[in-house]
Amino acid sequence: MSAVNSFGAKSTLTVGSKDYGIFRIDTVDGYKKLPFSLKVLLENLLRTEDGANITADHIRALGGWDPTAEPNTEIQFTPARVIMQDFTGVPCIVDLATMREAVSSLGGDPNKINPLAPAEMVIDHSVIADLFGQPDALERNTDIEYERNGERYQFLRWGQTAFD
Repeated sequence: MSAVNSFGAKSTLTVGSKDYGIFRIDTVDGYKKLPFSLKVLLENLLRTEDGANITADHIRALGGWDPTAEPNTEIQFTPARVIMQDFTGVPCIVDLATMREAVSSLGGDPNKINPLAPAEMVIDHSVIADLFGQPDALERNTDIEYERNGERYQFLRWGQTAFD
């Protein structure tokens, strides 16, 4: 959550007996004219304002957005979480593992290498049916699948628990 609250946007939403921390975009002048996608970005900036990477000036610049003007302010976006398919997620885990190995070889603590945002990976994997029409086809196809992809599955299982 935000370490700075320049616009007094931090608030509480009570639903039933449960309270939720929220950041109200209506505290920023100009929010009404923003398209929905920029309202999402505005909430993100309010939630992650830290006074250094994301400042009140960045938030004001977004509130003053003019669709006809040339962009003149770079604005950060800090995702709350990342969702990847396996074809992008596997290389990401490989990169993180490689960084850990490099940090370790340089004498550092490899456990300090972690994603900055929570990440979810969706495994969308096709299975080849090599055998069919016989009583043990499922069992044999499963064995063949693990033979082909066993190392990949082990690596992904390791990656599930290796990072904070």
